Amino acid sequence: MPVKMSVMATRELPYLTDPTGRTHALKANAVLIGRAVENEIVVTSRRVSREHAQIRRDGWRIILEDLGSTNGTFFNGERLQTAVQLRDGDQIKIGDVQFTFHDPDVTHQDEFLPSLEIDVIAGIVRLNRQELPLSPKEFTLLAYLTDREGTVCSKDDIGTAVWPEYQAGVYDYQIENLIRRLRSKIEPDPSTPKRILTIRGRGYKFLSA
Repeated sequence: MPVKMSVMATRELPYLTDPTGRTHALKANAVLIGRAVENEIVVTSRRVSREHAQIRRDGWRIILEDLGSTNGTFFNGERLQTAVQLRDGDQIKIGDVQFTFHDPDVTHQDEFLPSLEIDVIAGIVRLNRQELPLSPKEFTLLAYLTDREGTVCSKDDIGTAVWPEYQAGVYDYQIENLIRRLRSKIEPDPSTPKRILTIRGRGYKFLSA
């Protein structure tokens, strides 16, 4: 018979690690980060504001927010504009110091498939919430496939969508090479793709999970 235990009793504290490997446990409901010695986490740099950023609890969520700092707080390589929920592995940069957020209580999937976000209007793709550099053709291909998720897209249709400037058509090897490059960036194991599937004799199909 399985034993039930209190969530509060079993939950371990989330924490940050800095580049030296030092651990900073997030014990309080609100942890201040900044240059002032009164902060729970002190970063001694003139590029860091006295009270620079805050990590706070909101129920079971852990929230990062900038406190109007002069030089900004960077989250997974991008300047933080609004408060954001932290997840295991997120990167936080304060001044010249980059912290990594760890959540020991996170539930790991047996087979990990990174989260993929596509902002077609902004032309940005994020893998595990970190911006992913793609070439224009790679981005066009990904946007085309995701817009038709679950539908088999023929090579002819892909060629027309990705290379509209080629009136005479596109060779199969060009499409295959582009598929291969895109898989190498978004698939955990490109040799066994989980997102961009080859449908033999018909084309390719995109699956989000």
